[in-house]
Amino acid sequence: MSRLLSRQHLAAVRRSAPFACVSRWLHTPSFATVSPQEVSGSSPAEVQNFVQGSWTASANWNWIVDPLNGDKFIKVAEVQGTEIKPFVESLSKCPKHGLHNPLKAPERYLMYGDISAKAAHMLGQPAVLDFFAKLIQRVSPKSYQQALAEVQVSQKFLENFCGDQVRFLARSFAVPGNHLGQRSNGYRWPYGPVAIITPFNFPLEIPLLQLMGALYMGNKPVLKVDSKVSIVMEQMIRLLHDCGLPAEDMDFINSDGAVMNKLLLEV
Repeated sequence: MSRLLSRQHLAAVRRSAPFACVSRWLHTPSFATVSPQEVSGSSPAEVQNFVQGSWTASANWNWIVDPLNGDKFIKVAEVQGTEIKPFVESLSKCPKHGLHNPLKAPERYLMYGDISAKAAHMLGQPAVLDFFAKLIQRVSPKSYQQALAEVQVSQKFLENFCGDQVRFLARSFAVPGNHLGQRSNGYRWPYGPVAIITPFNFPLEIPLLQLMGALYMGNKPVLKVDSKVSIVMEQMIRLLHDCGLPAEDMDFINSDGAVMNKLLLEV
């Protein structure tokens, strides 16, 4: 009897498997290029670079090993020393006074408030929360609740900078002088081209918060995340583009330390 039930159960699973696969993809967000449930050695994911407004591959691929079974399940387009020219050119186009500042293109503060509002709303949707939590779990040793908490903290950060809050973040000051007609004004000024390098332990929270802070104040960042977990932030950048982030405002690079050091020295 038990064998008969077992056979019937297996047959039901086989019949429902295609529908389960379709269901998982139906719940994959529109911006996503991967499904956490589907990434495996037989169906590897691909992480690209983003420079000068376009997603690009590389001549070299770095394979990431699945922590569950040792299979190679993510291939990362790793930029070589001979391939950094587009990144150098992209950062060099940004002036020292940044893409915006209190005296230049102040409407971009409001633009980033709108981007934050849209991204916070999207990240607050159950399907998107679940997508990032499960994607974090695929590359980081965290429970579902730990991974979910990281996504929720990131969502709250974006919520905090909706509307006018980015503009308020750039609040300046004035100090009276020591004689008539004299005063000192201080502005929160960008650095211009900057680099952000983040570790593996918080694949979403650390790079996202640092990235948005740099963008809010008018900097143009190139972001490098530890390659073992960079797939998470790659998907987040795609979400931000869907929410209105200008494609030319940032770059995303996968490389080893020596290549990244060379890039920093040449910019």
